[in-house]
Amino acid sequence: MSVILLLLVISIIGLIFVWLHQHYGYWRRKGVAQERPLYFLGHMKGFGRSLHWTDINQRIYEKFSGTQRYCGFFTFLSKALFVMDLDLIRHIMVSDFGSFADRGLFHNVRDDPLTGNLLFLDGAEWRWLRQHLTPVFSSGKMKFMFPTMVEVSEKLIKVCQSQLGDMEAKDLCARFTTDVIGSCAFGLECNSLNDPDALFRHMGRSVTEKPLHSGIVIALMFAQPNWARALRLRLFRPEVSEFFLNTVSQTLEYRRREHIQRPDLMQLLMELKAEDKTSDGLSFEQITAQALMFFLAGFDTSSTTMSFCLYELALNPTVQERLRQEIIKKLGSNQQLNYEIIQQMPYLDQVISETLRKYPILPHLLRRSTKEYSIPDSGLKIKPGMRVMIPVHSIHHDPQLYPEPEVFDPSRFEPEEIRKRHPFAYLPFGEGPRACIGERFGKMQVKIGIISLIRDFQFSKSERTQIPLQFSKVNFLIGSESGIHLKMERLSNI
Repeated sequence: MSVILLLLVISIIGLIFVWLHQHYGYWRRKGVAQERPLYFLGHMKGFGRSLHWTDINQRIYEKFSGTQRYCGFFTFLSKALFVMDLDLIRHIMVSDFGSFADRGLFHNVRDDPLTGNLLFLDGAEWRWLRQHLTPVFSSGKMKFMFPTMVEVSEKLIKVCQSQLGDMEAKDLCARFTTDVIGSCAFGLECNSLNDPDALFRHMGRSVTEKPLHSGIVIALMFAQPNWARALRLRLFRPEVSEFFLNTVSQTLEYRRREHIQRPDLMQLLMELKAEDKTSDGLSFEQITAQALMFFLAGFDTSSTTMSFCLYELALNPTVQERLRQEIIKKLGSNQQLNYEIIQQMPYLDQVISETLRKYPILPHLLRRSTKEYSIPDSGLKIKPGMRVMIPVHSIHHDPQLYPEPEVFDPSRFEPEEIRKRHPFAYLPFGEGPRACIGERFGKMQVKIGIISLIRDFQFSKSERTQIPLQFSKVNFLIGSESGIHLKMERLSNI
């Protein structure tokens, strides 16, 4: 009996390895170049321990970008086409968007309803949400939200005056953006600047710094979303979901009871709420899912960009001083910031653009084919459901596109320099119909924060400043491994 069992085990193991050999030979049989994958790991060896996503992408990009338009890639067991050719990227994201409308990200509305948001959803659900949520980010809405952002920035300055000397920039910026998004999206006073342990700040930190699963498990969930749903996995901690469900419920009830209307995200979501289960509109859980998505995207990505910007300004004092002089000149004697003035700071635009070039928040963008697609000028056809990876960080650090890519140089974004480059050589917000819906909002709060800080304070490196910065290995998003520690001094002429 034991011999039969042993033979059965050996047979099963043998079949598994035959299947793995066949599976990992997929791109080779298609005539597509690829780095040799490892069984079970694919190309993910070292991920989450010694390597960040950017390290893995960079290795593949450097190996193939000089000779190939695309190559094969395996995220553990999941196949993907790793695209490096900028013209092909334009086809995927814009020209042939109808074949690549989906992202194919994990969502599990049954067990984790807050994953049913605009970022994660695909198909008809995504299209309906995108169409109805776009108005909240119009220029008119931005102008309305502007005074609220400036008001929060004034509180930021007061807090900074009591925190001179060595400081941690990411936390300070996260408290600022938490208060901005809390007010602009929820109409609530989060009070994170005055209280670093405020509930909204605590919940935001819980999602970004203390995820429910390890980085490898999350990567597997997004690589194999159907498997993750079958296993009924959740992305958000139960206490986070409960907090936002309760917060949104109380906000909606208060506004209805007091007949309060504000031109913000919550008002728009209220107007999209279904009156009953048969009507076309958002359920309460869907409203909360959108509110959570905008909160997380609004505070974390913007605060990361702000802190990286301050880091580079601290290491490049000439750039910092030039930016400060532009700010002082444009603000004039009254020092009053308004929506029109902020549009008249070209060097600020260049500084922010170079920050997002060097530190794009997403290491890569994902698309999933919705129908069979023939790659232009090639014999390759990809099947429906195939993932496509667009390595944003690697493209932004390609020396053929950006000479000396590790150098922080805002002049790369002078108008004549932009015209010299391929339009898809810069993708911090994506492109096409699935580009970031909150780009205008995110840029505006980052600019207001940077203007306020650089006008009043000098930033320089301290003994704790990490040079060069190391990215946290456990998160998909690009973020510093041990914080961004800088020296902050109040300017003597203020």
